[in-house]
Amino acid sequence: MITLNINGQEYQYPDNTRYGKIAEDFQESVNEDILLIRENNRLREFHHKAADGSSIRFITGRDTDGRKAYLRTLLLVLNCSLSKMIPAPEGRKKDHRYDLQVYFSFGDGMYCSLADPTVITQEFLDRLTQKMEEMVRQALPVTKRTVDTSWARDMFREREMYDKEQLFRYRLSSSTNLYSLDGYEDYYYGYMLANTRLLKTFSLVKYDDGFVLRYPYPGKGEESAPFVPKEKLFQVQRSSFRWGQKIGIQDVGDLNDWVVKKGAAGLILTQEAYHEAQIARIAQQIASDPEKRIILIAGPSSSGKTTFSHRLSTQLSVHGIRPHPIPVDDYFVNRENTPKDENGNYNFEVLEAIDVELFNRDMQGLLAGEEVSMPTFNFRSGKREYKGNTLKIEKGDVLVIEGIHGLNERLTYSLPRESIFRVYISALTQLSVDGNNNIPTTDGRMIRRIVRDARTRGTSAENTIAMWPSVRRGEEEHIFPHQDKADVMFNSALIYELAVLKIYAEPLLFGIQSDSPYYPEANRLLKFLTYFVPIAPETIPNNSLLREFIGGSCFDV
Repeated sequence: MITLNINGQEYQYPDNTRYGKIAEDFQESVNEDILLIRENNRLREFHHKAADGSSIRFITGRDTDGRKAYLRTLLLVLNCSLSKMIPAPEGRKKDHRYDLQVYFSFGDGMYCSLADPTVITQEFLDRLTQKMEEMVRQALPVTKRTVDTSWARDMFREREMYDKEQLFRYRLSSSTNLYSLDGYEDYYYGYMLANTRLLKTFSLVKYDDGFVLRYPYPGKGEESAPFVPKEKLFQVQRSSFRWGQKIGIQDVGDLNDWVVKKGAAGLILTQEAYHEAQIARIAQQIASDPEKRIILIAGPSSSGKTTFSHRLSTQLSVHGIRPHPIPVDDYFVNRENTPKDENGNYNFEVLEAIDVELFNRDMQGLLAGEEVSMPTFNFRSGKREYKGNTLKIEKGDVLVIEGIHGLNERLTYSLPRESIFRVYISALTQLSVDGNNNIPTTDGRMIRRIVRDARTRGTSAENTIAMWPSVRRGEEEHIFPHQDKADVMFNSALIYELAVLKIYAEPLLFGIQSDSPYYPEANRLLKFLTYFVPIAPETIPNNSLLREFIGGSCFDV
């Protein structure tokens, strides 16, 4: 017999009991479907045998890990359904017109397309949905096997799944996990659900030249809300992916191939030139309206707002406009006055963490032509400081103000709206791991923040990961609802950046001990970074957005 601690109580089970049996026993006592198991500090799928002495927690759709597993399993069902609906041409393993490409999160779903988007009609999606629903009703098991990585690479080549063959060419791990469903086998990055019956909520919605696989919170009997697309954000994300496709880099395998065969220097310069051209167009748009004197730059954590504000200022100078960058972070209230979240931790993401009254008073004074003493916030001491820096602007000068709340009208309540131009910036990762495995933009931003906070704020990777849920809640509540107010959006992600950040992030993540509650997340990120061939930072220009995180910027960031 083995003893398990479940919800604070001890239970005994026969040796070799699998977690699927335990989940079945406790399902009635849990409000939502149990999707995975957390055994001590590790995630476990239902096929794993329970380990004696373990402390068990049930993972549902309310947990990030549960939602990710739900989506992966949906994508497996989607791919399996496509393979069964569309017979392969004679002499071929598959019909490549129907190759699925998973692009990016969009609303409460994932934007996807096919190699030949002309086949995506509502009638086609209805038939595909019916096939997926049929597989769900059948409660088909999802099985897993571990194979030699070189064997997996050969297998994917034989099956004409070339994106995965290329991905595994650079995989250092000697073994790889493959998942199977009803005769269809594929590779997915992360854990899966035990069977299809758990996929209770999903739909396919035609959008643009692709479709959205919607998967709202998979609670018991919860109805999904109407699909409301955010068109501005979609256009920015899609244009970034299309630019990557134009230069021949759509996934991690493509990036690794480029680095190995061509070197990274040319790619870095190309990406930086692409960013500069976009920033120049935004500056031109601002310069064409002389009434605009306040440029508000907003976006979520680690989107590169500070460097962007400096680079935009440089481009505005080209048009004879004198810019004055102002970080809203310098108006943080002192640490002891910072609001706290429900867990008692400082919440730097809420607007109340900013001295809004002082900010408005200073901005009004500047617009009126007064000389204003400008504050600086010391992140190490948690205090606002005055170091003798003053600012006085002339007629025609503009204020370039950056901060996460820049698009919230409560921040600028006293400033003239006709003088404001709003920019929303976010790091919207344009790479995929492969055709079926996207890279969440939150992963890219969190890795950026881990690297930056360790360098500039003395914060450990463990503390950064610990704060991340609070950061994400703050973004959902206080930043994302305002993004549609932007006059223009800018994607700050660099197609090569994760291969550079890998060098800085890995030592920080390895520093998190296995008994830490944040070890599973650190371990997940470490596994993710193994996909990338590293890129040395020497050839990255000193005005690059990436320099804000790794250091060496020519700007004061």
